[in-house]
Amino acid sequence: MAGMARESQRQRAGGMTAATVQRPSARQRAVSERTRRGLGRRRAVNAAMLGLLALAAVIAVLPLIFILTYLLVRGAGSLDLNFFTHMPEPVGEAGGGMANAIAGTMIIIVIAAAFGLPIGVGAGIYLAEHRGTWLANTVRFLSDVLNGLPSIVMGIFAWQFLVRPVGHFSALSGGVALGVMMIPMIARTTEEMVRVVPVSLREAALALGYARWRTGLTIVLRTASAGIVTGALVALARVAGETAPLLFTAFGNQFWSTSITQPIAALPLQIFSYAISPYDDWHRLAWAGALVLIALILVISIVARVATRARFNTGSGD
Repeated sequence: MAGMARESQRQRAGGMTAATVQRPSARQRAVSERTRRGLGRRRAVNAAMLGLLALAAVIAVLPLIFILTYLLVRGAGSLDLNFFTHMPEPVGEAGGGMANAIAGTMIIIVIAAAFGLPIGVGAGIYLAEHRGTWLANTVRFLSDVLNGLPSIVMGIFAWQFLVRPVGHFSALSGGVALGVMMIPMIARTTEEMVRVVPVSLREAALALGYARWRTGLTIVLRTASAGIVTGALVALARVAGETAPLLFTAFGNQFWSTSITQPIAALPLQIFSYAISPYDDWHRLAWAGALVLIALILVISIVARVATRARFNTGSGD
């Protein structure tokens, strides 16, 4: 009897378990099916959008790849030692180079950096340290406007105020014009880099008795120096290939000249004058000059990337 009772209890328990674990209802199955279809649709849309974004990224770099490839095809054959060490030859004579234009470009870039860097960095520090004042807001707005100003407009103003009063073109006026174009870019970059410096560093320096100006120059500026250098290199790369301001200021020179008070040759000017000429030899040199110019810009950009990477690696190590 006891065995039969236990068997009866097991059968009742099994029946209750079977009754408890039952198949999902039709409504539950419909909800599960809709969820499954929704997940599949979202995965398909996600994959499609990722594909479109990847395509957009490829299209974004295609112009640069095409330009580099075309310049290598058209200009690499004209690059030799004579191109970097010889002067341009007269029309009808083969050979020649752009040594004067390469040297002139370097001189103008140095002048632009000497003029634009101190002003841009100083303005950026002021914007970051006094960002709530009306003067900082006004300077920030005007810097953004100046950053979007067409370069030919900058060239016209440089001619009016730098060339016309002295009565002649010069490398100095060209460098100053490019330096003015650098100022808003450097100022905005410096402002952003100074803003990310921890406030605790400023407070520690002030607690030790440092003056506010000394704190900004020796503590804040040194901490943000890597980012500021990166921004300065990017600004240099931005103005290195400008042609319009130099047409109104440096003007160009077919002879060797390193005087900053006289007209001077530059790669953008030389490329422009050779490209619009009817001579095949000059066209060949124009392609080679364009290749050298874009190589210079790439080198500056790569140095900026290396400086940025070193900054973030240092920050992660700290």
